[in-house]
Amino acid sequence: MPSFPLPHVLIGDGPHKVIAVHGWLADRSAYEPVLADLDRASFQYAVVDLRGYGEAKDAVGAYTASEGATDVVALADRLGWDRFSLIGHSMGASVAQRVLALAPHRVRRLVGVSPVPASGLDLPPEQWELFAEADRLPGNRRAIMDVTTGGTRPAAWLDRMMERSLAVSDAKAFRAWLDSWAREDFHDRIEGSIVPALAVVGALDPALGAELMRRTWLRWYARAELVELAEAGHYAMDETPLALISAVEDFLREDEAGGEGRDGSS
Repeated sequence: MPSFPLPHVLIGDGPHKVIAVHGWLADRSAYEPVLADLDRASFQYAVVDLRGYGEAKDAVGAYTASEGATDVVALADRLGWDRFSLIGHSMGASVAQRVLALAPHRVRRLVGVSPVPASGLDLPPEQWELFAEADRLPGNRRAIMDVTTGGTRPAAWLDRMMERSLAVSDAKAFRAWLDSWAREDFHDRIEGSIVPALAVVGALDPALGAELMRRTWLRWYARAELVELAEAGHYAMDETPLALISAVEDFLREDEAGGEGRDGSS
């Protein structure tokens, strides 16, 4: 299937170009809590909607990370960005890593926020059922958000996040994306990459936390780094936006400073 012109918003006009990809349970509005405080002089961010979400809610597609990567590279071409960094939240990190596999020479730096590893995510049967039926059962989406934030967030926040998820995603696409990000293993295509790669995780997230990153992300990327945010769960953009911005933009700035990265420990 040919590439699709991803809807996006441009933030800033800095020389360092960055494409930000949302996760499974939201569209690009997931990034709204951090947009006002980004460094717009140093960076220019393109925040996208994947097929099946937001302004691309009705877009036809296979709804896979591989297809999403092709769309992201096509967007970079349309923007005239020969090289760029990538940020991906959760499922969006799977898409970002697929971009790295597809066009490694074009990626400056890679950031995963609570990232799904390139090996996918091995969900036990009862968890798979919870996720697999979330396309048609709104309460499942709410339960997933509750569990992955440590059961600590207000009911009103969980309700709002659930309602947004339902409003901005197409149910068929939502279900198809799950099979891709959870069950596809392509880590052999990125293993050994020397592109600097930061994983930012929340200490309250039991699924995609520091221990999983040590077994995956830190082993596969030669220049991997890990930052754990003590007060965050799976949704650092909402839970700890300023801490997230500091972690991500400090890492992106290392490119200009010629930094070699940290030692890969949290």
